[in-house]
Amino acid sequence: MRVLLAEDELVSSRKLVSMAKSWGYAPILVNDGSKAWEVLQKPDAPRLAVLDWMMPGLDGPEICRLLRERGEPYVYVLLLTSRSDKEDVVVGLEAGADDYVTKPYSPLELRHRLNTGRRIIELQEQIRALARRDALTGLLNRGAVLEVFTNEVVRARREHTPLSIIMVDFDHFKRVNDTYGHLAGDAVLREIARRMSEQVRPYDAVGRYGGEEFLLVLPNCAHDEAVEVAERLRLRAVSEPVVFEGTSITVAISLGLACQARILSDAPEPLIAAADAALYEAKRTGRNRVCVAPPLAEASVVVQTEGAHGTAA
Repeated sequence: MRVLLAEDELVSSRKLVSMAKSWGYAPILVNDGSKAWEVLQKPDAPRLAVLDWMMPGLDGPEICRLLRERGEPYVYVLLLTSRSDKEDVVVGLEAGADDYVTKPYSPLELRHRLNTGRRIIELQEQIRALARRDALTGLLNRGAVLEVFTNEVVRARREHTPLSIIMVDFDHFKRVNDTYGHLAGDAVLREIARRMSEQVRPYDAVGRYGGEEFLLVLPNCAHDEAVEVAERLRLRAVSEPVVFEGTSITVAISLGLACQARILSDAPEPLIAAADAALYEAKRTGRNRVCVAPPLAEASVVVQTEGAHGTAA
């Protein structure tokens, strides 16, 4: 784990760097508070920081206050201080420090306190990752996949790359629940989610949009490639039944695809609306097929492919 070390005294800073490396950390050293704050404002800033109380520019407590006013992402802060009075310690903790070590410090004590901070940060990351996952399928949940999509819209506009999204919905899923029960329906959702995840690239995003509806985000994916992906998803879903407690359950899916060769706005809503309209058209024209939305300036939806059976299974 990376750790920011802010210490203006040369000998002490070298000692800190050497110890941090020997403990398995990747240290980033700065020699004043202003540089420390600059590092902590970067998108990839370390989540763990050791700050000397007294430094040129901003001091340790001032940086703590700025971090807590900012909020996320949370940085665990360990203050190094030669002040041992309880009143001074309280000032540092009230400023937002998570812990402190009094100078001259024991390397063993500093190591254990750093390790405590690392465990807390790692636990926060685990909790955050779980909060982004759909409990049933293990895919990204609605909020997380929409966040990914929004970020990819911004990236595609900035880098002038294409972006495609696919809306997926099960055909007549209510029949599955009514015929085989909701546990069987859950098993079907999990299995199709797994099959879809196998058909996309590692950096594509697959999320449960709601109920039996899914959203796939395909960065830097142009029209023809996206159509191939969508058709592959459809064929994989219907390639073999889902087996639940010895019962084979046949399912089919409809897909709405929207592609933009060039993103002109950071607003994600138009592309979502286009994919949703294409999905509706796939349902209206017989299900078990892929429909592709035209460029956003056009009004119609074109049926791109359809299943061999024409109507939903």
